[in-house]
Amino acid sequence: MIYTVSRKRSLIKSITWRALASLDTFIIAWFVTGKPSWAGTIAMFEVLTKTFLYYFHERGWNYILWGKRKSGSKKLQYLKRLIFFNSKKK
Repeated sequence: MIYTVSRKRSLIKSITWRALASLDTFIIAWFVTGKPSWAGTIAMFEVLTKTFLYYFHERGWNYILWGKRKSGSKKLQYLKRLIFFNSKKK
Protein backbone atom coordinates (compact mmCIF):
# COMPACT_ATOMS: atom_id res chain seq x y z
CA MET A 1 0.00 0.00 0.00
CA ILE A 2 1.53 3.27 -1.11
CA TYR A 3 0.41 6.43 0.63
CA THR A 4 0.60 10.08 -0.27
CA VAL A 5 0.99 13.05 2.01
CA SER A 6 -1.52 15.87 1.64
CA ARG A 7 -0.51 19.50 1.26
CA LYS A 8 -2.66 20.32 4.29
CA ARG A 9 -0.65 17.90 6.44
CA SER A 10 2.61 19.46 5.24
CA LEU A 11 1.24 22.92 6.02
CA ILE A 12 0.14 21.96 9.54
CA LYS A 13 3.51 20.32 10.19
CA SER A 14 5.21 23.49 8.97
CA ILE A 15 3.18 25.69 11.30
CA THR A 16 3.61 23.54 14.41
CA TRP A 17 7.32 23.13 13.78
CA ARG A 18 7.73 26.88 13.30
CA ALA A 19 5.96 27.60 16.58
CA LEU A 20 8.34 25.34 18.47
CA ALA A 21 11.45 26.47 16.59
CA SER A 22 10.54 30.16 16.90
CA LEU A 23 10.10 29.83 20.64
CA ASP A 24 13.60 28.38 20.70
CA THR A 25 14.90 31.29 18.60
CA PHE A 26 13.17 33.81 20.87
CA ILE A 27 14.73 32.30 23.99
CA ILE A 28 18.21 32.16 22.46
CA ALA A 29 17.95 35.72 21.07
CA TRP A 30 16.74 37.00 24.45
CA PHE A 31 19.63 35.25 26.17
CA VAL A 32 22.19 36.69 23.70
CA THR A 33 20.83 40.26 23.49
CA GLY A 34 19.25 40.57 26.92
CA LYS A 35 16.34 42.41 25.28
CA PRO A 36 12.97 40.69 24.85
CA SER A 37 11.87 43.25 22.23
CA TRP A 38 14.85 42.39 20.02
CA ALA A 39 14.26 38.71 20.59
CA GLY A 40 10.62 39.13 19.52
CA THR A 41 11.62 40.98 16.36
CA ILE A 42 14.17 38.32 15.44
CA ALA A 43 11.67 35.51 16.11
CA MET A 44 8.96 37.29 14.07
CA PHE A 45 11.12 37.55 10.95
CA GLU A 46 12.34 34.02 11.44
CA VAL A 47 8.75 32.73 11.49
CA LEU A 48 7.92 34.34 8.18
CA THR A 49 10.94 33.14 6.26
CA LYS A 50 11.42 29.68 7.67
CA THR A 51 7.76 28.61 7.48
CA PHE A 52 7.86 28.96 3.72
CA LEU A 53 11.29 27.35 3.46
CA TYR A 54 10.20 24.35 5.53
CA TYR A 55 6.96 23.88 3.58
CA PHE A 56 8.76 23.71 0.23
CA HIS A 57 11.48 21.54 1.73
CA GLU A 58 8.85 19.12 3.06
CA ARG A 59 6.97 19.01 -0.25
CA GLY A 60 10.19 18.41 -2.14
CA TRP A 61 11.08 15.42 0.05
CA ASN A 62 7.74 13.80 -0.85
CA TYR A 63 9.15 13.24 -4.36
CA ILE A 64 12.18 11.36 -3.04
CA LEU A 65 11.54 7.65 -2.63
CA TRP A 66 14.65 6.97 -0.53
CA GLY A 67 13.71 5.77 2.94
CA LYS A 68 10.04 5.09 2.13
CA ARG A 69 8.41 1.69 2.43
CA LYS A 70 5.27 0.41 0.82
CA SER A 71 3.65 -0.98 3.96
CA GLY A 72 4.83 -2.64 7.11
CA SER A 73 8.11 -4.39 7.68
CA LYS A 74 9.62 -7.14 5.55
CA LYS A 75 8.86 -9.63 8.32
CA LEU A 76 5.18 -8.62 8.30
CA GLN A 77 4.98 -8.90 4.51
CA TYR A 78 6.59 -12.36 4.68
CA LEU A 79 4.14 -13.43 7.38
CA LYS A 80 1.16 -12.22 5.32
CA ARG A 81 2.37 -14.17 2.25
CA LEU A 82 2.92 -17.25 4.39
CA ILE A 83 -0.55 -17.11 5.94
CA PHE A 84 -2.50 -16.25 2.79
CA PHE A 85 -0.54 -18.64 0.57
CA ASN A 86 -1.15 -21.54 2.98
CA SER A 87 -4.86 -20.70 3.37
CA LYS A 88 -5.39 -20.84 -0.42
CA LYS A 89 -4.07 -24.42 -0.55
CA LYS A 90 -6.76 -25.73 1.84
